[in-house]
Amino acid sequence: MSRSAHPAGPRHADVLPEGHYSAPPTDLNALDSKVWAETVTRDTDGVLTVGGIDVKRLAEEFGTPAYFLDEDDFRARARSWRTAFGDDADVFYAGKAFLSRAVVRWLHEEGLNLDVCSGGELATALSAGMPAERIAFHGNNKSTDEIRRAVEAGVGRIVLDSFQEIVRVAHIAQELGTRQRVQIRITVGVEAHTHEFIATAHEDQKFGIPLAGGQAAEAVRRALTLDGLELIGIHSHIGSQIFDMSGFEVAAHRVVGLLRDIRDEHGVELPEIDLGGGLGIAYTSDDDPREPHEIAKALTEIVTRECDAARLATPRISVEPGRAIVGPTAFTLYEVGTVKPLDGLRTYVSVDGGMSDNIRTALYDAEYSVALASRVSEAEPMLCRVVGKHCESGDIVVKDAFLPGDLAPGDLVAVPATGAYCRSMASNYNHVLRPPVVAVRDGEARVIVRRETEEDLLRLDVG
Repeated sequence: MSRSAHPAGPRHADVLPEGHYSAPPTDLNALDSKVWAETVTRDTDGVLTVGGIDVKRLAEEFGTPAYFLDEDDFRARARSWRTAFGDDADVFYAGKAFLSRAVVRWLHEEGLNLDVCSGGELATALSAGMPAERIAFHGNNKSTDEIRRAVEAGVGRIVLDSFQEIVRVAHIAQELGTRQRVQIRITVGVEAHTHEFIATAHEDQKFGIPLAGGQAAEAVRRALTLDGLELIGIHSHIGSQIFDMSGFEVAAHRVVGLLRDIRDEHGVELPEIDLGGGLGIAYTSDDDPREPHEIAKALTEIVTRECDAARLATPRISVEPGRAIVGPTAFTLYEVGTVKPLDGLRTYVSVDGGMSDNIRTALYDAEYSVALASRVSEAEPMLCRVVGKHCESGDIVVKDAFLPGDLAPGDLVAVPATGAYCRSMASNYNHVLRPPVVAVRDGEARVIVRRETEEDLLRLDVG
């Protein structure tokens, strides 16, 4: 393909417009292992490969945009969480990050449990063979039908999120002649160091029952009196994309305090505590996530210390990593369509996807990395903004990044760390078709979620 010259945007650090970006990297062809899946590398021609297959071949076979998921990396991360916490704790993969029947089977085979938060996620889990007793059912507004399906299936726990839900689940369980194992989700008043929309433990938000004012204690009283419920523990979740463990320490202190109060008032020591998920991953080279064994050690020590101080037996700990498992395992591959330099500002690089396949930049001001994937380049770096094809000025994939100055239409670019909350939050905005998810392993690639078609869209339009 001919790459005709075009006027470039700013290239040198001393002439860059104001913004939140680092200086140009010394080697645009280098790959930071923190943000790419385990098997991603470049071949001898500089083409990005995953699982032994180069992206030019993948693009030819599966088209773009598409999510490519490193199955070996997913399985290795799942195992590392399972191993880190051992047999005395439970690891529930948070299905909201990304769920498909293939993923459910991988989780089952690697010994993880599964957290779902809708009837659709429950149906996916059961259809792929996840044992119901290894499923936890979350959600702040579960419908009566969803609760009934969960109880009938025999899910291992339902996480109660409100006073109405306590009664609702108890009534359905009694109707079905069973006792449903439940946890109560509380909000502990912790301000997690994360974006406002993904902080979930402060009082002014929709999730859980506040610890403040005695509401959580009252929820426990009610749950303990209802024959249809078996209260097994307390649940807390402080937010998402968190690197600082101090929030978990405060949350554990307050949850254990509630467990102590329950023992003192009711003579009952609840056997479980769920500290949720939310551990961050590397989206850029500036991010520095903790390894699962470090997280397991820190959380176990925190809970043990707090329980010792309260003279409580240490309960069984549960955690819910989702993003931390699937996020780094996938990248999104795009084809460049338009390269538009704006003199003195930056170059806009338009790709064939956008906010319909990754809403997080627009929604959370999230930051991502990007790399030229279909070749190497020795061209001088230029400051770029990678944008989508949608009719929104906020349709941004990567806000500020450096790409080679000879980037041209037809080039392939890859955005790493898109395994979580990209396909699961994808939309049909502008009637754009949602991309496929392709699992790659040992030189073979297979579709695990197919690309939508125009027929799919029209089939739903019955007007």
